Order: sequence, then structure tokens, then C-alpha cells
Amino acid sequence: MPARGGRGPITPRPVISRSWQRARRFGVHPEQGTDSVLLQPDELERRRTSTALADVMPTLHGGLGTVADASLQIMVVTDPEGRVLWRAGNAGVLRRADAICLEEGAAWSEETTGTNAIGTALSAGVPVQVHSAEHFVRTLHDWTCAAAPVHDPRDGRLLGIIDVSGPDSTFHPATLALVDTVSRLAESELRTAHLRAIERLRAVAAPLLCRLDGPALVVDSHGWLAAVTGMPPVDRVPLPDSFGAGRSWLPSLGTCAVEPMPGGWLLRVTGGGDPGSAGRVVLDLGEPRRPRVTVSGTAGSWDQDLSPRHAELLYVLAVHRQGRSAAQLAVDLFGDPTRTVTVRAELSRVRRRLIGLLDHRPYRFREEVEVEVLLPDDPRDLLPHSAAPAVLGARATAGPAPS
Repeated sequence: MPARGGRGPITPRPVISRSWQRARRFGVHPEQGTDSVLLQPDELERRRTSTALADVMPTLHGGLGTVADASLQIMVVTDPEGRVLWRAGNAGVLRRADAICLEEGAAWSEETTGTNAIGTALSAGVPVQVHSAEHFVRTLHDWTCAAAPVHDPRDGRLLGIIDVSGPDSTFHPATLALVDTVSRLAESELRTAHLRAIERLRAVAAPLLCRLDGPALVVDSHGWLAAVTGMPPVDRVPLPDSFGAGRSWLPSLGTCAVEPMPGGWLLRVTGGGDPGSAGRVVLDLGEPRRPRVTVSGTAGSWDQDLSPRHAELLYVLAVHRQGRSAAQLAVDLFGDPTRTVTVRAELSRVRRRLIGLLDHRPYRFREEVEVEVLLPDDPRDLLPHSAAPAVLGARATAGPAPS
């Protein structure tokens, strides 16, 4: 890496170059150390027990831990903030890792440690390998690391990062592919466990629904359908984060009477799907790794996390209140006006989540709907995982955040 973050004789890979730029904006210095304040033991244990990654640790140990040990490396598992929850591997390398604070409870986001595989995979949202001098902080130039994100298949939410790190002499070009494969295996195992849970809920729900009059359905805690009666089946009902027993308005169903069940909810549909009079939509993109939407209307309000693709779509529609055709949105998202089938499919899903708020021909927010977009402090951090031309253009034209 060039001295003090300056330009070097070799142009870095784009993913590394973008990470260096972020590290400079975060105030990370190439000559700083990598120490961080560790999580307290009780907080570390709380994060371990509350994450679905705990359920796949045997898979991670079997797929990466033993390989890391044999190849003089270590396996590291973090939470979505880049905090190390577990590590395992070669005893000698574990001791070397202590010297750079690559230990349980430590922070390894780009904000704290600059360019490294864990932090850069968090920021970029893709598997990343960082070798030797590609690290922003010089202390890490003797290390190579490869990391991949793991997502919850139930809602797409980022669970954390799995990483293999070791001395740069242990570098192997296939390490990243191995880490990525194991991350997908972990996601597959979580998906299988989820399907088993749905089957258990269905066994309880089916006889219950047979005794009910009117439309009703049973969903798990993430809104996935287990059983339905009196209405067409759906794959999933989007549930707001603040959801509980009682009467609740859901954008895809209308007013429902909600009753708890073991592992899910019984939803009795009692009203229409109209959210009432003109609503208000707040598209919150201020937290780069967690885009959210909040909808308010006469029937109440609800909020929910957004997938990266739906966040891109709603951002473009919020910027272009006059509306966009499918071809224009295909250019905005993919740079290819022919990808209208993909655009229409995604918009169909979005419109089911935001019933009564979006029009089509052209696609747009309804005129009576108030739309507010909350941007990150630095506009260049807008939807950092996105490669959509519309988002890339917005980042490119954004100046530095005001001081």
C-alpha cells in the first residue's frame, strides 16, 4: 500500500480502491494500530445466543475450522457489525491474531480497522479477499484474509461474516471460493431448518383453520405461510417489526385480528386492503446496511426492512416523482433497457407490499402520497452494496458531507 494512503505505482483492484476511499473518509490512518474495545463477556454471550449463526457453527467448524487449522490459518465468525463472535484454527496463528486484536469481541468493520476482508465484505456485500499490502493499515500487511457474508434465508437480513485469515505466506487463490461455498452451505442449512419449522407449524394450523369461518391464514414469525383458508395462498405476508396480538393493519391484507400460535401467528382477515386516505412514506437509507421503509396512513403505521433491490427501486421512484417506465427503470437498475421482465416482477412484489401507494403506467408513487428520503450523512455511502447505475450516478455527483 502506498505510504500514508497516497497513490502507489500499481492501481489497486476496484473493490480495494473503493475501500481505501471509505477508510480515508472514516478517518482511519495507515499507521494506526488495530486495537479496539472488546465486548464485555455478557454482551458477547448475548450476541452469540441471539444469532442464527450459532445453529450452523458445527457446519462452519467442519467446513472451514479444520481446513484453517491444517493450513496455518484461523476461521473467524462475526456479527453484522463486524464484531468477532467466534474464532478457531491453528494455535500459533491464534496467538499471532491476539497481537492484532483479531480476537473474540473485537471490532473489524472498515470504520475501525480500514480495509480488511471482514469489514470490506460488510461494506461491499460480496465475498472479498484482501492480501498483504491491500490492507489499509500497515500492521496487517503480513496477513491475508478471505471473507463472505451469510444471510438469513427467511428475510434476507445479514447475519454476519465468516472469514479465514492467516500470515500472507499461507495465501492460496482458492481460499475465497472455499469461504464463499461454506457460507452458502450455512445458508442452505438454515433454509432447511426453516422449512422443517414451517411443516411443524402447518401440522398445528391445518386442523385449526378447518373450524374457522372467513378468510384466515397462519404464518411463522417472519410471515411465511404455513396454512390458509378462504383466500388465495401467498408465499409470504410482510409483517412490520412492531407486530403483536390484537388488531393490526397489514398492507397486503388489510385489517386483521392477530392471535399468537406456537412458532407463528393466526391472522383473521376482517377488513379490506385499503390503507385509508393519503399516506406518508419515509424511505430511510441513512443506515447503509439496513434500508427501511415506514408507511403511515389513517389505518395506522408500520415499518419494515427492505431488500437491496427494493430499496433501489423505491429510491429511484422517490427521486422521479413524475414516474418511470419499465424500460427506464431497467436502465436505472441494470443499465439495460431490455430487462423489463425483471423490473416488472420486482415491482409487482413491491406493489403487493405497498398496496395503495404505487401506480403503474408509468410506475410512480401516487400524487397524494408524501414521500421523504433519509440519506446517509455522507451521500457517497448511499446504498453501498448497490451497483445500479442510478445509485452509482447519485454517489458520483455527491460532494463530501458538510462539516
